[in-house]
Amino acid sequence: MWTKQQTATEAPVTPSVPGSGSPVVPFNTPSAVRLGNTAARNSARLGAGLHIKGQITGTEDLQIDGKVEGPISLRGHQLIVGPTAELNSEIHAGEVLVSGKVVGNLHARDRVDIRTDGSVIGDISTARISIEDGAHFKGRIEIDPTKSQAAAD
Repeated sequence: MWTKQQTATEAPVTPSVPGSGSPVVPFNTPSAVRLGNTAARNSARLGAGLHIKGQITGTEDLQIDGKVEGPISLRGHQLIVGPTAELNSEIHAGEVLVSGKVVGNLHARDRVDIRTDGSVIGDISTARISIEDGAHFKGRIEIDPTKSQAAAD
């Protein structure tokens, strides 16, 4: 027989995707948790209704869906340029995912991903890059794999 104490200390059962053994994670769970990272990262979001003129610096991940005019520095962190975003910015980040429009140079320590609906007009400097079919890019690309390795050391 089970006692009250035994049932109270048992770990809750996490539902999993049939056949995969992977846990089901709700969509609104932070991306660090969804991707399986053990350390959840702080993140912020600038909504589609915001228009910012000036410098943005930060020490956490950032998603921008509005308009930004001015430099963005998130060294070592992720910048997500949402589908409604329009950036006229020099960008420094750990990684940059572009689904909106960016005019300005991108400097990413790890990687740059330009999604199908994304547009970048400017030079890119990164360790890894991915440009999906249908994306727009005009500029130069400098790939330096030692950027990512040096940051890891």
